[in-house]
Amino acid sequence: MAEDDVQHWVSVLLAVYGAALLASAPLCGYLADRSTSRRLPLLIGLLALAGATLMLCLGKNIGVLVAGRILQGISAAIVWTVGLALLVDTVGQREVGQVMGFVSISMSVAILVAPLLGGVVYDRSGYYGVYYMAFALIVCDIILRTIMIEKKVARKWDKGDERVSAPGPAAEEKSSSARPRPDSWLPHPDSVLHMTISEKKIAKRWTVENGPRPKPIPPPEEISEIFGSRRTLPPSNADTIIEEPEPPSHSNSFAQLGPIPQSLSTPSPDHGRQRPPVAILLSSRRLLSALYCALVQSALMTAWDAVLPLRVNVIFGWGSLGAGLIFLPLVLPSFMAPLVGAFSDRYGARLPTFVGFVLAMPFLILLRVVDHGGREQAVVLCVLLALLGTALTVVMTPLLAEVTYILDEKEKRHPGLFGEKGAYAQAYGLFNCAFAGGMLVGPLWAGFVVEKTGWGTMCLTLGVLAVVSAIPALLFTNGWIGKRKDQWTM
Repeated sequence: MAEDDVQHWVSVLLAVYGAALLASAPLCGYLADRSTSRRLPLLIGLLALAGATLMLCLGKNIGVLVAGRILQGISAAIVWTVGLALLVDTVGQREVGQVMGFVSISMSVAILVAPLLGGVVYDRSGYYGVYYMAFALIVCDIILRTIMIEKKVARKWDKGDERVSAPGPAAEEKSSSARPRPDSWLPHPDSVLHMTISEKKIAKRWTVENGPRPKPIPPPEEISEIFGSRRTLPPSNADTIIEEPEPPSHSNSFAQLGPIPQSLSTPSPDHGRQRPPVAILLSSRRLLSALYCALVQSALMTAWDAVLPLRVNVIFGWGSLGAGLIFLPLVLPSFMAPLVGAFSDRYGARLPTFVGFVLAMPFLILLRVVDHGGREQAVVLCVLLALLGTALTVVMTPLLAEVTYILDEKEKRHPGLFGEKGAYAQAYGLFNCAFAGGMLVGPLWAGFVVEKTGWGTMCLTLGVLAVVSAIPALLFTNGWIGKRKDQWTM
């Protein structure tokens, strides 16, 4: 390959990966939400990654390399989409921002340390040494996925242990603690109004198949509070168990509430024509804003993969080792991501996302001053890259958590909107689409502008992109800014 074509094909190979990830992520999310296990899709993705790495290792022409990058993008779509959904399944909403901070660390470190490790290993061990390292990581990941225990599986094991535990004081204590609360068998006044048709059918089928079950006697004050009864009942032990011939009747318990609204007691005529989860998600302005911000953040982060190694080679004369080490200043700030995530869990994602984009603008534009060699210029470049890495870390972590915030908010307002299995994988599939779009746009943008108009113009255009992206982050993150805080909507 001619030396003049290197910049072009480096940008193309980076962009092809992003295009494959962009095209396959939604389908991967759809299939993952309908899978009974997260483990199998993860293993399929890792095996595809191993095949792609083998193609890149042995490929001797552009066609094989492009095919390998496409397969690599598809495998990344599977692993990232299913992995993020598995994470949300495990931790829930309360701490998702802080946990996504650790995900952001791994993402930033993987994207930015890969050139560093590749450069160092290539310089010390040669071409195949880089791929030996890659295969070792893939095998390690496959082993970890194989021994992984999903939360829903662990929950079944816990229940099984409770059923077969040996009798004795310890077992009785555990059984007592596992019993439902004294009033758990009583129908709450709001439960019928919020019970879906499918939930009613499940409850009825359970009663038919299992018959009446032991019920604890509720305290008198709770009976009075729920049913308005003025009878005085003798004190009783909340753990006393009695056998009832049949479960309480909802009709008797809620006679005072009047008839159930027709819209709740009969299935909606539109129930069978409910929109697919992806269509519901894409109708949310809040989610669209988060996806756009993720695309821009990814573009600003990955643009340097195509131009920075060649830039330091031209102006500083650095080889593959120096080209890898120059990404280190961008990596180090990502270790503050859990702190940013904790802040997002408490105060929302709007402020850090907006501030991150605004802070990124001056650092991007100031990179124009690095236009000649010398130690001072190398120091300036490293400092500016570190500050830029800090700003982009502040953006990325809240965006990862924002996807979960949006889904949970929609589920609270419309229970069962996304079906029994939810739509976390599909939502993060869309997020991966946006991130992949940035990986497609960033290298092409940077490589094209540097080739046509130079380094300075490239830095300027990226700075303008960052500050423009702060506007939707301010307006739509956490909901429309024009609403009061307690009325923020999607």
